[in-house]
Amino acid sequence: MKSFTPYPHQEAGIDWIIAQDACALFWGMGTGKTVTTLTAISLLLYDYLEEGPWLVIAPKRVAEDTWSKEAGKWEHLQHLKVVKVMGSATQRAKALRTIYDGSRADVYVINRENVVWLVEFFGQHWPFRGVVLDELSSFKSAQAKRWKALRRVRGRIRRIIGLTGTPRPNGIEDLWPEMYLLDQGARLGRTLGAFRAKYLTPEKMNGHIVYSYKPRPGAEEAVYDKLADLCMSIRKEDVLSLPGQIYEDIELTPGPALLKKYKQFERDAVLEVLDGEEIMAGSAAALTNKLLQFANGAIYDQDKQVHELHTVKLDALEELIEEAGGDPVLVLYAYQHDADRIRQRITCRSLDTSADIDDWNAGRIPVALAHPASIGHGLNLQEGGHITIWYGLTWSLELYQQANERLNRPGQTQVCRVYHLVLKGTHDERVLVALKNKDKGQAAAIEALRLEIVKGATP
Repeated sequence: MKSFTPYPHQEAGIDWIIAQDACALFWGMGTGKTVTTLTAISLLLYDYLEEGPWLVIAPKRVAEDTWSKEAGKWEHLQHLKVVKVMGSATQRAKALRTIYDGSRADVYVINRENVVWLVEFFGQHWPFRGVVLDELSSFKSAQAKRWKALRRVRGRIRRIIGLTGTPRPNGIEDLWPEMYLLDQGARLGRTLGAFRAKYLTPEKMNGHIVYSYKPRPGAEEAVYDKLADLCMSIRKEDVLSLPGQIYEDIELTPGPALLKKYKQFERDAVLEVLDGEEIMAGSAAALTNKLLQFANGAIYDQDKQVHELHTVKLDALEELIEEAGGDPVLVLYAYQHDADRIRQRITCRSLDTSADIDDWNAGRIPVALAHPASIGHGLNLQEGGHITIWYGLTWSLELYQQANERLNRPGQTQVCRVYHLVLKGTHDERVLVALKNKDKGQAAAIEALRLEIVKGATP
């Protein structure tokens, strides 16, 4: 159990939450959003005597692990009772019944996939006076069922807090749905259409159909000015002293025959595998995914059967792990066949449960295997190691940034190293460029692929 001495930015964050009914902390990963929020909730419940309970909506792994552990870690939060609303519908209902049976908790934590169920479960009798949205960017789509469900009960919520280090992963349009849940349209307008008309202009369209928008000149600054009194934004490097993070691209050269086969598949969208079967990609998006699979060493056919093409990345991964000299390594994969093939070659363990995470942080897992989506938000893995290897890259800039910060967090004592395994001459290079340029992921890489094929441009 630890004594809590807040950093100056955490003190400011606690005051920020208490001072207003709706707010957001746009804090970089590892800046202590969770303990700051729990501290503010504790003060509101026990010093200011506000009515509870509070609800935390979080990604599944964070809901299972982070909030209850964070409350149990700090001495000043020992009185807070945190209940996880997880498992089957029967188990979730049983946890929620404690609200009425005399054993009510202070904070209830549920994963974002069950928001619709939760709203329907309570109907007109929504009991939560305060709500924390962790990760707020999970509510960036006004078309999502979870967003619509939460909007229905927003009027019954007295206090609401949004937490994220990536508030606008795809552009300022992401901010409208997020901010609407906080202030019900007071700052950015009550409809998405009105927001677009004021701040955006069509970018790609076909007749009257608009496929994407871009900001009008000066729009980003105007939006940020509107949100200045609602959102506190800081970067981790501004407030914390960490050993740092080094990125290195491990460029792997395919043999001439393999590269020729790849280029033919890239051009024709048809690949003949060893047994004579043909694998076809029916669209640009499907082709880009197939090309990344090819670069990783195996590919799915139309029946989800796996065909191995090469072991270039597996060989390099094995060498990197050996070079680590026994230091624990976190390996991030893109496709299930990546994970299966890595397990066949290297002794490793997936980070699937809270027990796995505990064992990793205790140094009992030499090689950990994870998909970036499963560890992308909120998990504390910094005590277990300082080396991350991307076996296969992700399209998502948000997942990429979040996963890279799992080890580079307060408590880390060594410089973190992030390795990208990149097969030269393949789509790996385009995706990595898009990520480094903070482009919009797959759309940027598809455009680069189109230029490569149609115009003969280099990535």
